[in-house]
Amino acid sequence: MTASTTPIDQSLLYPSPFREFWQAFAHNKGAVGGLLFMLLIVFCALFAPWVAPFDPSEQFRDALLTPPAWLEGGQTRFLLGTDEVGRDILSRLIHGARLSLLIGLASVALSLIPGILLGLVAGFYPNLLGPSIMRLMDIMLALPSLLLAVAIVAILGPGLINTVIAIAIVSLPSYVRLTRAAVMSELGRDYVTAAQLAGAGPLRLMFITVLPNCMAPLIVQATLSFSSAILDAAALGFLGLGVQPPTPEWGTMLASARDYIERAWWVVSLPGLTILLSVLAINLMGDGLRDALDPKLKNAQ
Repeated sequence: MTASTTPIDQSLLYPSPFREFWQAFAHNKGAVGGLLFMLLIVFCALFAPWVAPFDPSEQFRDALLTPPAWLEGGQTRFLLGTDEVGRDILSRLIHGARLSLLIGLASVALSLIPGILLGLVAGFYPNLLGPSIMRLMDIMLALPSLLLAVAIVAILGPGLINTVIAIAIVSLPSYVRLTRAAVMSELGRDYVTAAQLAGAGPLRLMFITVLPNCMAPLIVQATLSFSSAILDAAALGFLGLGVQPPTPEWGTMLASARDYIERAWWVVSLPGLTILLSVLAINLMGDGLRDALDPKLKNAQ
């Protein structure tokens, strides 16, 4: 008699790339918590007109500086209270998430694409174009990021689009330097030499052969830059150089409420807490992505 054998699930021996990535990402509990919080923020941003209890610009003159519902004097219809002109803080935070996420995504895209292109050129032509590109990036890095963003917005003028442009310019050097370093480390590998011997041209080497193997650190950097963009947008809004009132934006809400910090702490604390939790969640997600995408860290777990 022959012994019966139990069939082995091939998916356990050879998990799909997505399943392998998720297992490494889920190993970091903080990253999972950050992901859940950001999914909540994204949901509120996408469905703000239906999720928010009131219009963000609607004023209730009979409820100025109303405390949150759990404090004495609070009202259940204003869960997080109202601001100095009677606008519902919860509704403004929900609608403000739209602008904060939009600024973060747009600025990351505007800095990631040219940063990758410049980094590829600097890495493939280290003697011809690389020095001039890197010296320009060094000059930009020598200036404080917030000061550079303030200077750019002061030249272009305050507003949403100019805020995105300023933050994108400030974030550009990190992508250029990271792409160049990744390209320089990949150019000496055997698969690049084999592609060159097969007759691959410079563009094919850049975008088909080398760039896909450089994306892991760039994805992590983009995630961390997303949180920095939210902070920079809030800082510019606080200084009056970002999104202009009465448009709901977290930094602008902080700026308009700073005169009431002593007698209405919730007007300042709640937007600041929202910024803090959002940036913390994105940074935790960035740590999880780094652990999941770095082969050395995955093998060490």
